[in-house]
This record gives sequence, C-alpha cells and structure tokens, in this order.
Amino acid sequence: MRVFMLGWEFPPFITGGLGTACHGLTKAMDARGLEIIFVMPGATDPTASSHVDLLSPESIGTTASTHPPIELDENFEPIIPPHLAAAKTPTADGPQPPGAEGFSDGVEFVHVPVHMNHPYDPEALGVPVGKIGLPESTADAAAHTVMGPATPEPAAADVSTPVQQDQPPIADAHPPAPPPQSTDYGGDIMTDVRRFAAFALQAAETRTFDVIHAHDWMTYPAGLAVARRTGRPLVVHVHSTEFDRSGEQVNQRVYDIERRGMHGAIRVITVSRLTRNIVIRRYGVNPDKVTVVYNGVAIDPIATGAKPIGRREKIVLYFGRITRQKGPEYFIRAAARVLQVEPNVRFIVAGSGDLYRRCIELAAELGIGQHFLFTGFLRGADIDKIFAMADLFVMPSVSEPFGIAPLEAMGHDVPVLISKSSGASEVITHALKVDFWDTEAMADKIVAVLRHPPLGQTLRRHGVIDIRRLTWDDAAARCERVYAEVVAAMTTAV
Repeated sequence: MRVFMLGWEFPPFITGGLGTACHGLTKAMDARGLEIIFVMPGATDPTASSHVDLLSPESIGTTASTHPPIELDENFEPIIPPHLAAAKTPTADGPQPPGAEGFSDGVEFVHVPVHMNHPYDPEALGVPVGKIGLPESTADAAAHTVMGPATPEPAAADVSTPVQQDQPPIADAHPPAPPPQSTDYGGDIMTDVRRFAAFALQAAETRTFDVIHAHDWMTYPAGLAVARRTGRPLVVHVHSTEFDRSGEQVNQRVYDIERRGMHGAIRVITVSRLTRNIVIRRYGVNPDKVTVVYNGVAIDPIATGAKPIGRREKIVLYFGRITRQKGPEYFIRAAARVLQVEPNVRFIVAGSGDLYRRCIELAAELGIGQHFLFTGFLRGADIDKIFAMADLFVMPSVSEPFGIAPLEAMGHDVPVLISKSSGASEVITHALKVDFWDTEAMADKIVAVLRHPPLGQTLRRHGVIDIRRLTWDDAAARCERVYAEVVAAMTTAV
C-alpha cells in the first residue's frame, strides 16, 4: 500500500513531539512494507533517517517564485491554478520524477520549496523549518504571556447535535472567541498553510497512492485538497487540538480548519482517549470514525546511553516546549516547595517557547533562581546527556494529547512523574501521577523519589515493561488497519 503523508516537520529539524512521532511512525511503516511519500515544508538532513528517499524541489518541477499560494474557498475546495487544472494523474507504471535518491524504497520525501513558520513555537516567528534554533536576542524579543488559572471546559462549547458529513458547519460551529492570549500563530501562518496545500497538490499530480494521511491542522487543508482532487480517502491524525494549545481562548480560524479536516476525512486518528473525547465533544465528530492509536518509543531500554556523572545535587528535569499547554509554571512553583525541605536539588528546564522568559523571571521572583538551569532547545546527543543526569523527569502538562517525553525518559532509565491530564497517563502504569494544578502534591512526590531510592528503582525497573509494549510498530500496524478500512470503504461506495 502507498501512503501520501503530509507533515510539518521531521528530524532533525523539529520543535516538539510531532516531528518525532512522524519519524517513528514512518520508520515502523517502512519496516512493515508500506510505501510512504512524505510531503513537508523545507529541507531535512538525508543522513538523519536511513529509511527515507529525498526528492529535491526541482524533482516536482516547481519553485516558490513561479507558483503563488493557492486560494481555498469556504468549503476548502482548492481554486486550481490553470497549470494544475490541465494536469493528469500518472499511472503506476509512468515515469518517476528525476532526482530520487535515498536509502530505502519504502519512504519518499518531497520537499516543499518554501520557508514555513512554526505553528506551535511563538519564539520562532519567521524562522523557517530546517533552521530551528534561536539566538538569545530573538528569545528576549519574543512576546510572552502569564498563564492564568485553568478553567473547566464550559458546556456552551460542546457540540451536541450530529453534523452532516457532507456539509459540516463552519461559521457557526463554535461561539466566537477573542484572540488567543499567546502569539502561537504569528507570522503569516495561514498563507503558509495555503501555500503548502498548493505544493501538496502538485506533488500528488506526479505520484500514485492509495490513501492520504495528514498530521495536525496545518496539513488538513492540503489533505482535503488532495483528496478532492484525486478521489483517494483521507485520514487525519490529531496530535493536538486548539483546546490543548490555547485553552478556552481558541483561535477561531485554526478551530475551523481542524473541524473541517476532521469532518472531511474518512477516518480520524487520535493519540489518546483524552483527545478522542475532545474531538467527539468539541468538534462534533461521529465517534464511529475516531480511532485511538497511541504513540510509541524507539529507544532501547537496555542501552540507556551515557552514564550519569558524579555529583551531590539531585537533578529534576523538565523537558519540552515552554508554553502554557505544558505547565512549566506549575513545575517551578512545585520546585519552590521542594526546596523548602530539600535544598540540595537542581532543577533543569530544557526547551524553548513563549513562556521561556516568564519562567526565568518567576524562578527569580520566588528566590530560587540559583537552583534552576534553563538550557534552551536541545537535540541529538545533548538530549541523551540531560536524561543521563536526571534523577526524576516531571511532565506537568495542563493539556497533553499524548506526551512522548516521558517514554523517552523511561527509555533512558529515568523515573517519571506525569500529569493526569495527559494521554500518556492512559497507558503508562509504572509512573507517579498528579493533577497539574496541585503543586503541593507534585512537590511531595518529587521529594519522595529523591529521599527514597527504592521508589525510584522500582519505577525504573517496572517502567521498562511499559515502554516495551508501546512501540512504533504497534502504532504502524494500527494505522495500516485504518488504511485498509478506509480504502475498502471507498471501494464499496464506488
């Protein structure tokens, strides 16, 4: 089976878990014999993934300067430019574009020759995919917000009536909301989304495939356009929703794109039951078309990497984007409580995001700045080193559709403390769990691990059981079953 997959990032150029998930999933699919055509914005490093074939922008016969961004009408129908309207879909035996080079026949990479904004990292405004990593001046200049108290989801936002699959409402689907209190959608991200759809359409003209798989909202318009153009079934993969990223102050345009994509797809994949419930209740999607496929981990728990360095201080690690959704301020406030009874502890905050500066200021305001180390964005060997140093990993997420980071921590033989508001808490048994807002309970659990080595040892030893059964191969197998079902459904409908 051939899969036309749409993604926004891929290692080593990533800002969070989405790129890691796409890498692990495609690698497992390749091992299962699926052929993947992966379309993404920007370039990637051919040495980073041995399972991909790389195609240059010229190999699909386009450049950013010769084709302006595509326009999408209110029904997400592409307004096809003349040069695409006359194009014909090639046959399976037709000639392939020149320049196909790589390491495997299973996965093909199509580069979209434009620089895209990051939809989830406000500090990276204007930084194209493939050039992630900010100078300090950029981070200092980025806007930041102060996270307010979490509020429960109001009933008014629920979608209580079934939605017709062929005509899902858009304008009145959700009550109007004020602009989000963060800068998550800075730059001209919506133009980037439309431009991506245009180039995905052109890439589809030169390929044959059985199913379309679109990851997260930035690629949904592209998936819808390609599905309408080719008649192939569309599967959308929800790694995060606008309610996870912005709370109740949703960006209406992003919500509308998410809703349209979910209703326009034949099947919706979510990364947890938590996310599945949001998709059904907040977006009015038929429960029968929503399938849960948990993320996996590719780390060998036996080979945990570098050995911990000798030290007297205990190390507690936060690793992830520093933004409201991830709850870094709760981590810092819990740290203040820990230090009242355990002063010989160092807290490491690894990552970047719109709350980076605010978190530094908060640690200083609480008088615990000397106990904190803010590393910025890490990748590669630095990630292995930071996990090797840690005595405990904490994920205090306010809303986490899944959360790959605790699996990575467990793979590095680090005990974990995770938020109950996470998809990972559904499948990780051997971990400490806490409500993100309960900083006192969070502090108590941190102290318990640091003071009682047998507790940490038990979490490490049993954590291996969890990650051994959470593999990308299992995720790929579940996706493959979804592909077979949607292809069969399309064939029966015809």
